[in-house]
Amino acid sequence: MSTKNTAMDSYPPPPVNTAGDLVESAKRAAAQQAVRDHLKPDYTHIGIGSGSTIKYVVETIAAMPKDITSKMMFVPTGSQSRDLILHAKLPLVTTETLVLEKGNVPGLQFIDVCFDGADEVDPELNCIKGGGACHYREKMVAVMSKRFICVADYRKKVPNLLTSWPGIPVEVVPEETEYVRLKLAKMGSRKPYVRSGLPGKAGPVVTDNGNNLIDAPFAPLLLSSEREREDRSKGLYTVESLAYHISKIKGVFAVGLFSGLTGPEAKDQDEDGGEKPVMVYFGMQDGSVQTMESSSRH
Repeated sequence: MSTKNTAMDSYPPPPVNTAGDLVESAKRAAAQQAVRDHLKPDYTHIGIGSGSTIKYVVETIAAMPKDITSKMMFVPTGSQSRDLILHAKLPLVTTETLVLEKGNVPGLQFIDVCFDGADEVDPELNCIKGGGACHYREKMVAVMSKRFICVADYRKKVPNLLTSWPGIPVEVVPEETEYVRLKLAKMGSRKPYVRSGLPGKAGPVVTDNGNNLIDAPFAPLLLSSEREREDRSKGLYTVESLAYHISKIKGVFAVGLFSGLTGPEAKDQDEDGGEKPVMVYFGMQDGSVQTMESSSRH
């Protein structure tokens, strides 16, 4: 006797992996691998960045044995990461307190390792950060760290910065916002605009430092290996060149480009600190994790 399938025969329906599910799974996989590889039990100070991937970093750390994490102090890059740390019941310390307690540390690298995300990463490990309006404090925690580990999903891996991200986040003193915007346009930025707080808040975005944000679109940024193609008259810049020239504009508080030295390179050269990650973990669509590593990592 034959039977007919009914709607109830397949109830409940099998789970469907949506694009959003794949992205979140990729973020979690990258975060878990990065923490397993780089959070050593004897570390005492851990930087915690901002962004959607970092919640999985904190989730992974919070699942570690309490007799290990209770001996660590966690340094936030802003209000979001502070809330994540507190919600996970992990010990919290600010950069200000850390400097006062450990002001004699050579090179000012007080933090053993920091974990943070990125909006885009190029093959030289240069990053765009600032989509969450925290890049000044993210940069401070990075330069105070012995090593910065970047955690991201597959969408953030690009051949050149500004391949898909709309612009360079530039934090500016409110009174100088229009001046900076005009200077950016003169440098070749294509219609730089003040980031709006809408739909949640009327008016411009206000950072944790009380400043405004300008997003400055430029042509895709050149790698250092493509330096001969730089032509500032046409708005073509290498990453380090653009970061330098934007930072020289009066009224600019912080530029959302993380480039230059890594933490180990800064220590070797007796510099205060490095902005660039020593390693990047990308969670991929198939559940695997790909890494890119700086040649200076040690």
